[in-house]
Amino acid sequence: MIYLDYQATTPLAPEARDEMLRWLDGPGGSGFGNPHSAHRMGRQAAAAIEVARDRVAALFPAGGKVIFTSGATEAINLAMRGTAQQAGTISVSAIEHAAVLDTARSLGNCHELNVAKNGQCNTKQDLPADTRLVAVMQVNNEIGTIQPTVDWHRKAKQANALYLCDAVQAYGKMDVTGADMIAVSAHKLHGPKGVGALWIRSGLDIDEVQTGGGQEEGLRSGTLSPALCAGFGIAAKEAKERMERDAEHIDKLWTKARDILDNWVVNGSESARWHGNLNLRKNGLDVARLMSDCRDVMFSAGSACASGSGRTSHVLRAVGLSDKAAKSSIRIGFGRYTTMDEIEKGCGKIAEAAKAQGLG
Repeated sequence: MIYLDYQATTPLAPEARDEMLRWLDGPGGSGFGNPHSAHRMGRQAAAAIEVARDRVAALFPAGGKVIFTSGATEAINLAMRGTAQQAGTISVSAIEHAAVLDTARSLGNCHELNVAKNGQCNTKQDLPADTRLVAVMQVNNEIGTIQPTVDWHRKAKQANALYLCDAVQAYGKMDVTGADMIAVSAHKLHGPKGVGALWIRSGLDIDEVQTGGGQEEGLRSGTLSPALCAGFGIAAKEAKERMERDAEHIDKLWTKARDILDNWVVNGSESARWHGNLNLRKNGLDVARLMSDCRDVMFSAGSACASGSGRTSHVLRAVGLSDKAAKSSIRIGFGRYTTMDEIEKGCGKIAEAAKAQGLG
């Protein structure tokens, strides 16, 4: 099988796996202790989590604190619901992940910011006068466009509003821009599933949204997994050390993929985007048939979180595509462990399958 779905999840880094095994050590070992216990094993586990916290924090802006969560969805909910005591409107870009859009809608007074055809959230539009929170992601998960987050952070500050950035697709791949709160997930940068983090800038207080044992500074109750946190920490460390090399490798893969699929239309900007995300369309394409014909190539017809809904992508609609054009689109994702041979074979099979539909 050829795996080309890096936006859905990334392969676990071997370094992260090795570190996790240390903290999954059962009978005869000492790595399985509860990090919230006062005895020696608990203190060892707690120390491992703090090392991981420092490694995760190293990819965020200086200052602030890292709160471990079960993933980005929980981090986003903690940020949005933990600041819900403030009255006012929540302004979110129309191409945010469902974790942001659905949470904003559930909290009421949700205002959607429009997006240009190139896939970037238009910074010239005004915020409602009572905006209390602005949420614009750094890199879109479906089309890979890099958003003008620095400008949106500035606009939020000028409006005396907080700024939340979903940096899931950016964290570990590029410098994460400033914000009041930033949500990330480990499994999008070669870490394990089931752990993420919310970064909160220094001086910002938010409320807990689930009650319990008061772990994670009273903001996120629940027993932490030393293995998951340690794996996240190593994945962050590896990403920081390899960021430039990974980006160079991915740019080469992008160039090869575009050469093979040169007569497909790219959705969103080709330049203002993360090149590990190639979202393409071909008019008249039967995507279901294409995926069946290329069943040994793992790519996507959209966001993994919404792929079973049957709904047209809200992201592609927001950038001006018709339902027909959106449903003729695919997403190819690649990264650190993708080889040039895999790109050549995988994209070649996709091209041949499209030709078999009479779409040369």
